[in-house]
Amino acid sequence: MNILRAKKEIINTVKAYLAKDADGTYLIPSVHQRPILLMGPPGIGKTAIMEQAASECGIALVSYTITHHTRQSAIGLPFLTKRNYGGIEHTITEYTMSEIIASVYDKMEQTGLQEGILFIDEINCVSETLAPTMLQFLQRKTFGSHAVPQGWVIVAAGNPPEYNKSVRDFDVVTLDRLKRIDVEENYDVWKKYAYRRQLHAAILSYLDIKKQHFYTFETTVDGQAFVTARGWEDLSQFLLASERLGLPVDESVIGEYVQHPRIARDFAAYYDLFQKYQSDYHVDEILSGNLPASALERLQGAPFDERLSVIGLLIGRLTEQFSAAYYTDLSITRLFDSLKAIKRAMERESLSTLLSEESNRIRTELAARQKAAAVDRREASALLHAAQKLEEYQNQLSAQAIRDPEAGFAVISDGFQSSVQAMDAQADTASGMLEAAFAFLETAFGKSQEMVVFVTELNTNFFCTWFIGQNGSEAYTRNNKELMIGKQRQELMGDIGKIKSFLTVL
Repeated sequence: MNILRAKKEIINTVKAYLAKDADGTYLIPSVHQRPILLMGPPGIGKTAIMEQAASECGIALVSYTITHHTRQSAIGLPFLTKRNYGGIEHTITEYTMSEIIASVYDKMEQTGLQEGILFIDEINCVSETLAPTMLQFLQRKTFGSHAVPQGWVIVAAGNPPEYNKSVRDFDVVTLDRLKRIDVEENYDVWKKYAYRRQLHAAILSYLDIKKQHFYTFETTVDGQAFVTARGWEDLSQFLLASERLGLPVDESVIGEYVQHPRIARDFAAYYDLFQKYQSDYHVDEILSGNLPASALERLQGAPFDERLSVIGLLIGRLTEQFSAAYYTDLSITRLFDSLKAIKRAMERESLSTLLSEESNRIRTELAARQKAAAVDRREASALLHAAQKLEEYQNQLSAQAIRDPEAGFAVISDGFQSSVQAMDAQADTASGMLEAAFAFLETAFGKSQEMVVFVTELNTNFFCTWFIGQNGSEAYTRNNKELMIGKQRQELMGDIGKIKSFLTVL
């Protein structure tokens, strides 16, 4: 199955394992909660979906790559102790707590979450001395003499033998105690994740044209040549940082992430073209409502892959705007919730105290989510901004020596309305850019396959669908209705498939 379906299966399993009856007893006893074994090629996002699953279930996550561990760190160190058996004292060997089990208890203490996922990666690539310990772990949910705490779901991941010479097969006894999920790479599914993570537009545009380069493993005379989903994502992060800092990126740099010489060379050439298109087509001018005649004329005569690249540039810039609007909305919504709580509590506490309490509450909740790996960087920044606004309000009231709570809240309300107006202005700007993009493409192509591609990308992109759902778009509604339903859409998408297949052969 694809990685998205696997994520859903894991979430459903976690929900079932953690469900309780009226007495607080788990519906499925621990002995029948089979560990999940996630098998699939390396670098397709197995670790990423564990983070997402834990976040969506509101539980903690402890993640380990088991090949980094020795037998001692996995089961603990031996020590001698005295025990009395039948009136006779004996010296026996016991073990300190496993580092892995200890980390689970540490996570519970840090986050306050008593339930979670214990994720063990590369489970079938352990050393010979550690292999029996891993079998015991999967069969009995223990490391040495210490059990995984109740409420913690075990998920293990491994690679098929064709990707790793160190792979060990599990015996039937072990497999019969596992819930096995086999995962395959799938670009269309990964692309939705890539949009949410805001991967570089050049990478997505390139892979749209050459989908077969998304995930490849080959054995050559020079060794293994490969590229993975993880490689593309890490390359994206480096490209974005390099562009911001003005650092050069060439084929050798790309080859450090795309470890397949032919694909690295091909993408390096495409990346240079993509950068050139950004300048040649004046994307920012297009999205500001100007329709440069030179850009229109060139685009109308351009080959299909160049047209796709320009659409990728437009989508990339729109995604930047829509995602900024999304996180602003997230921050303002959290701030609004805090102000509502403050308004209700003004009779029992001073306004300054309530502002401080709400700010601390946001920061405490955020810190706990960060420790649980349940929040990404931009969401954390949005929530932190809400806390900072509360602190600004508190400082403002103090500077103006406002003591009356009603008068103080009126000042805060004015400040909040200013923030809302700024958010609305931001959304208006983004809406204008979207309408301008449609106007440009309608002028250039009319109701063609290029417009189908553009609307399809909008429908695939999380931030685009969120923004349009919140703010609407007359041009989107019109084109989506005309192009994305019925026989016309099927015929146009079939044409695109044929063109892409032809380009792939080239």
